[in-house]
Amino acid sequence: MGFKTDIEIAREASKKPIQEIGAGLGIPETSLIPFGHDKAKVAADFIAGVHDRPNGKLILVTAINPTPAGEGKTTTTVGLGDGLNAIGKKAAICIREASLGPCFGMKGGAAGGGYAQVVPMEDMNLHFTGDFHAITSAHNLLSAMIDNHIYWGNKLAIDERRVVWRRVMDMNDRALRDIVTSLGGVSNGFPRQTGFDITVASEVMAILCLATDLDDLQRRLGDIIVAYTRDRTPIYCRDIKADGAMTVLLQQAMQPNLVQTLENNPAFVHGGPFANIAHGCNSVVATTTALKLADYVVTEAGFGADLGAEKFMNIKCRKAGLAPDCVVLVATVRAMKMNGGVAKADLGAENVAAVKAGCANLGRHIGNLKSFGVPVVVAINHFTGDTEAEVQAVLDYVNTQGSEAHVCKHWAEGSAGITELAKRVAQVADSGVSQFSPLYPDDMRLFQKIETIAKRIYRADEVMADKKIRDQLRVWEDAGFGNLPVCMAKTQYSFSTDPNLRGAPTGHSLPVREVRLSAGAGFIVVICGEIMTMPGLPSVPSAEAIMLNDAGQIDGLF
Repeated sequence: MGFKTDIEIAREASKKPIQEIGAGLGIPETSLIPFGHDKAKVAADFIAGVHDRPNGKLILVTAINPTPAGEGKTTTTVGLGDGLNAIGKKAAICIREASLGPCFGMKGGAAGGGYAQVVPMEDMNLHFTGDFHAITSAHNLLSAMIDNHIYWGNKLAIDERRVVWRRVMDMNDRALRDIVTSLGGVSNGFPRQTGFDITVASEVMAILCLATDLDDLQRRLGDIIVAYTRDRTPIYCRDIKADGAMTVLLQQAMQPNLVQTLENNPAFVHGGPFANIAHGCNSVVATTTALKLADYVVTEAGFGADLGAEKFMNIKCRKAGLAPDCVVLVATVRAMKMNGGVAKADLGAENVAAVKAGCANLGRHIGNLKSFGVPVVVAINHFTGDTEAEVQAVLDYVNTQGSEAHVCKHWAEGSAGITELAKRVAQVADSGVSQFSPLYPDDMRLFQKIETIAKRIYRADEVMADKKIRDQLRVWEDAGFGNLPVCMAKTQYSFSTDPNLRGAPTGHSLPVREVRLSAGAGFIVVICGEIMTMPGLPSVPSAEAIMLNDAGQIDGLF
């Protein structure tokens, strides 16, 4: 007998009215802006009113480097939130919104899976409450106003060769990575080379996720550098006078979305930067609000701990004054076998030796996370084909790393399959043993920050960057941006920049291709290797299988 698909399970959910979910957190009905019956935004005035309450415990869920075998980080995040509620704790979940790109590409959605999901699944993986559309519109409004300013006389003396603000769309479309705009004559403006990024890589997305309120949002939008003059003087968004209108477009998007799990527990789903090309965390507003309303908040950081968790610690926590009380590192037996050299087609056969060989990747992540001063608990996300010997090999290995692991069966059993982990995580979070500290100080030179991450997290021997990049970093330091953290854009599949180099590689180099200043978001983006800020669709995109069935329901989403 086959297993039900995620969407089949989601359709069978017994959802409560969203007002009832809000009431469980003490949010009055008047402070909820409903989108239908099962999702709502939390009003800004209510959020401001709980600012002085004490914080609950913050639990970060991260993972090993992703493999085609699947790790289930979001599923574990949702399952752990349900598990904490099942053992009598008041817990809330904070995750990111799904981008249309991976939904129609190859990765699928971002709402969990099996019996550890956030619903409504279809809405969350498609248009949801329109936040991504608002971010896309605000970003492209600024693009239009830059070109319009140049067309009508260019009073700011923008050097058209030095317009650094690209356009965005929420779709994988490689044809738009590098384009020429304004062809067709005088009435269409001045031709220039530019391109599109995916919306989740937009600085506007990062700003929305790091801003604390609307005033902070507009200030950060105004700080965006969009272009330079011939003498390299920066031109800001506020110089174009776009920050006010952009804030208007983002006013509702700034408010966190409240939904529920299959077990009717509260989940804040807000913001969606990718961790391989952006900072990979849900919004500061959602996380800080949840911490005021729940005793435990379970949040996730995108992709592997070398990307999402590193950025959570060095960017989000640094900017928002947060500190995780416990970190849960998700791993699977199947992924250990792949890291140990087993092909995906052969994962069904027991191979304890490959599991042991692949555990080096897990060990590297445990060590990296501990370097931030946080306690680490490993969640072994159980698959039905895992054998006792393979599971025991992971348990034994984790013990040798000075950590502990727990087998979790939340995908198949919901909260009942993860109570052991929930009890232990609550215990660790309550113990106060976390001594969190970012990896580097604010006043470290920018290139040293890049080297610190490359050598201490990726275990690279060196950073390769040509003189142009090093000079650009020095120019930004001289301009007052030297205290910013760095946001590494790198493949998620490996500690190196080679996506095929699995395990725990050493002896590699980190090639830096480009650096971008995100002055509004407050970090420097460092683009490494062949990573793209506009992904492409695979040879057989998921979109080919997504359609409406005879009952008018959506099939093919996963």
